[in-house]
Order: sequence, then structure tokens, then C-alpha cells
Amino acid sequence: MAELGPVAWPPPPLTTERLVLRESRAGDRAAFIELFASSEVRTYLGGPRPRDELERAVPEIPGRRPGVFVIELDGAPVGTVMLDRRDAERPGHLGPEGGEAELGYLLLPGAWGRGYAAEACAAALDWFAAALPGEPVVLCTQTANDRSMRLAAKLGFAEVERFEEFGAEQWFGVRSFGDATPAD
Repeated sequence: MAELGPVAWPPPPLTTERLVLRESRAGDRAAFIELFASSEVRTYLGGPRPRDELERAVPEIPGRRPGVFVIELDGAPVGTVMLDRRDAERPGHLGPEGGEAELGYLLLPGAWGRGYAAEACAAALDWFAAALPGEPVVLCTQTANDRSMRLAAKLGFAEVERFEEFGAEQWFGVRSFGDATPAD
């Protein structure tokens, strides 16, 4: 995965009404393992990964790179929101060279249905807009993932195209900071 770009990292923690978005630390390892081992979380992401494999593979400080925020609620990690560069080899791009900034997020099932994903993603998008002004952000999700489709619309992403990948129809959208704002 290509570097996010010329951003100061880590930024000071981002705070919202209920959440803190911050850089990963060693105490987050168990939450990262749970995210990747959860069949609920990974329903539209290729399924859960074996816990024993994750125990061996996940580093002591997981996700420690520019663009990866841990979502913290009341002092405990409940998920992650990421801004990475989209691989040029994958379908879904705004231009032939690819490499767009792409939003991704994972929340533990106990944090679902409370608006935390929208709150965390909006804060990360605001940070990105300030760090790399004018650069659009893309989002890709399976069309079968109703929750992600609703969140994409709420955050102001507009559909660019649909395509088949990983044996399922994918929705690919863009949020341009000049002309799209999150819905209330």
C-alpha cells in the first residue's frame, strides 16, 4: 500500500462528541484481533481470519501507520477508521493511475447501531480535508452491505460505478470536498 502522502503523523487525537480517534498503541492489540476474527465484522470482507493466525501475525502495536486511527469510546478501543491509498491493480478508480485516498472502517459489533461509525468517519474525513486540501476520497463496499451503503450516503459519497470483485457486486463512490458535505 502506498503512503498516504505528506501529512504530519500522528496528529493530536481527534475528539468528537462521544469518541476519540488516536494513533494505535500496544493496548489495542486485542481489539484489532477481535475485529479481524469476528464473523460479524468480516461478513462483507472475506470472512473471519483464524484467531491463532492473528495471534501470530498482529504486531504488538497494530495499525501504526499514517491514516490509521483507533476509535476509542469511554477509554476503550471499539474500532478503527483508515485512510489508505487504493491499490492501482484493483478495479474502481477516478483516473487511470489509481492511488486515490480510500476510507475504510471496522467497528466491534457491540458498537454498531449507535452512529459511532458516522461520527468517527466524519472526523477522519475532516482531518484528511485539512491535511490534504482538495483531494477527493473514495469508498468501496459490497452493495449487499446495507449499513455501509447508508453510511456512504450519509457521509456525502456519490456513486461512480459498480463492478464485480471478490465474487460480489461492489459499489464505488467518491466524496469531493469542494462540492459534497455530509448529511445531517
